Amino acid sequence: MSDRRRVLIGFFGVLLVLAALAGGLIAGVLITDYNNLGTLIRVISLIDNNHIDKSNRSDMINGAIEGIVRSLGDPYSVYMSPKMYKDLTEQVQGSFGGVGIEVEKDKEHLYVLKPINGTPAFKAGLRTGDIILKIDGKSTQDMNIYVAKNRIRGPLGTSVTLTVFRNSDEKIYEYRLKREVINVPTVEGKILRGTNIAHISIGQFNANTDVELENVLRELGIPMNDPERSKVKGIILDLRDNPGGELEAAVHVADFFVPEGSIVSIEYRTEGEEIYRSDKRFINLPLVVLVNGNSASASEIVSGAIKDTKAGILVGTKTFGKGVVQSLYQLQNGAGLKLTIGRYLTPLKHDINNKGIEPDVKVKLPNNATKDIQLDKAIEILKD
Repeated sequence: MSDRRRVLIGFFGVLLVLAALAGGLIAGVLITDYNNLGTLIRVISLIDNNHIDKSNRSDMINGAIEGIVRSLGDPYSVYMSPKMYKDLTEQVQGSFGGVGIEVEKDKEHLYVLKPINGTPAFKAGLRTGDIILKIDGKSTQDMNIYVAKNRIRGPLGTSVTLTVFRNSDEKIYEYRLKREVINVPTVEGKILRGTNIAHISIGQFNANTDVELENVLRELGIPMNDPERSKVKGIILDLRDNPGGELEAAVHVADFFVPEGSIVSIEYRTEGEEIYRSDKRFINLPLVVLVNGNSASASEIVSGAIKDTKAGILVGTKTFGKGVVQSLYQLQNGAGLKLTIGRYLTPLKHDINNKGIEPDVKVKLPNNATKDIQLDKAIEILKD
C-alpha cells in the first residue's frame, strides 16, 4: 500500500472518530465543504511525503485542533495540552506549584496582575503592572497566556527566570525565582485602624472562596440579616485586580451582599437563559466596592449585581469588561478545552462584555501614588 493511500485511510479514520464525537459536525463538512476538505487532505499528504523532516501525525492532529479553536477568534476559548489542563484545574481548586504571580495578557503584553503575598515573586519584588518580556529567555511576544503560565510553573524546587520591564522607572529587571507549592487564600479581611469599617479583599474566585468569606465575616463579627449585632458599621469589598474565576463562586459571594432577587443571568446559544438568584439572607450593612481595570469576569458579576440592586456604591475606575462564561471540558487524552458557552447579563440586563462597568464614584489611582486614594474615598463615603 502506498504512503499516500495510508495517509488518506488514516485521515478518514480520524474524521470518522471526530464525526462520532462531534454529533455529525464532520459529516456536515464532508457534504457541504468537500473542496476545502480535499485541500486539507492534500496538504497532509504533501507534508507526510515530502517535508524535509519526518512528520508526526499526532502533532499534526493536535495542531489542527488548536487551529479549529483559534478560528473562532475568541481569546477565551483555548485548547490545552494535558499538562496545561492539569495546571489550570489545580489553580481553580486553590493550590498549585509556581512562583506566586497572577498574570494577564492584553493585545500587546503579558503582565503581572499581582504578586501573591508571601510568595517567591512577592518577596523578590515583582510588582503589579510589570511587563514580562521573557520566560527563561524565551520571548512572550507571541506566547499564548496558557503557554506562559505553563512555562512559569514547573517541578517543585526548580527555578524560572523572568525578565520584566517596569514602566514606573523604564528599566528592565531579571528575577530568578524558585518554584514552591503556592496555597492561594482568596479572601482577607481586617478592621481598618481607628474605624468601625471592615476591609475585605477577594483576590480571585475559586471553589473555596465562599467558605473563606464566611470565615472572615465570622472573625470580624459580621452577622447575616442583623446589622444591630454587627461589630462594624460598614464594609469595603475590594475587588481590584481580581481576574475572576468560577461562576458559582461569584454567585455565592454576591449572595452575601445583595437582597433577594436576580444576581446574574446567563444567555446560552442553545439552552436559553439561566438566572441565578439570591435568597433573603444578606449582610445588609453600608457597602462600598472597590474596582479597577483589572476587575474582570466573576468580579464583574459581583460588582454588577451590587450596583444594579443598589446594595452598595462602586468606587474606582471602569472594570475590564469580560462578560462571557467559559466551561472546561476534559478530553479523552487528558487534554482540555476551555470554551465560551454563554454571555452574562447583570440584574438590569446590562451586557458588559468589552464595555466594563462604570463606578458610581470615579477615582483614578496614579501609577506613582504613595497613598491609596481609592480606599480613602471608600472610607470617606462610609463615614458620611
